[in-house]
Amino acid sequence: MTISVGDKLPEATLVKATAEGPQQISSGEFFAGKKVALFSVPGAFTPTCSAKHLPGFVEKAAELKAKGVDEIVGTAVNDAFVMGAWNNAAGSDDITMLADGNAEFVEALDLTMDGSGFGMGKRGQRFSMVINDGVVEQLNVEEPGDFRVSSAEHMLGQL
Repeated sequence: MTISVGDKLPEATLVKATAEGPQQISSGEFFAGKKVALFSVPGAFTPTCSAKHLPGFVEKAAELKAKGVDEIVGTAVNDAFVMGAWNNAAGSDDITMLADGNAEFVEALDLTMDGSGFGMGKRGQRFSMVINDGVVEQLNVEEPGDFRVSSAEHMLGQL
C-alpha cells in the first residue's frame, strides 16, 4: 500500500557518500526528530532531474530552511558514489544525498516505477515529501513524465 500523509516512514536502509566511504543509514534513525524536505528522482544526472529538480532545491534551500525545514534530502535508485558525484557536480552543501541503490526505500513506500524502456530498470517515481519526526506531512507524487508538484517551489507553498 502506497505511503500516505500521516503515515510513519517504513524502515529501510539508505546509503550516504562520506569522505570515509559509503555509510549505511537507517531511515528510522535518520528522519527521527527533525523536519525534512525530501525529493526523489528517477535517476541522478538524468535530464529533468539535473536541469530542474535538483537545481530548484539548491536555489530554494534557504527559503525552505527559513520555513522550518532542518534538512533537505535528495534520493534516487543510484549508488552512493553516483549520488555524491551528482551533488558535487550540481548540488550544494545544503543538500544531503541518500542513495537507494537497491530500491529498498521506494519499494517500502510503494513508489517504484519501471524504467526498463529506457534501460534503467526499477526506479523510484518522481516525488517529494515533507517528513516531520518520521511522519509524512506532505506527499507530492508526479504523474509519469510530469514535473510540477514535486518541485521546491510547490513545497514552499505547502509549508
